[in-house]
Amino acid sequence: MSVNENEVLVKITSAGTISIPKQFRKYMDIQKGEYVKVILGKDRLLVRKVTIS
Repeated sequence: MSVNENEVLVKITSAGTISIPKQFRKYMDIQKGEYVKVILGKDRLLVRKVTIS
């Protein structure tokens, strides 16, 4: 993934959800049903892949 492809504008739904773009899920190998950790920063949200065993 190149630097120009690492930002995408996404819309928040009325339920407060966002979709992780397909190319990001593919790059991070995130599959349907898996968990991610959402971390709140001062002016950002960080989404990290996690493994739950």
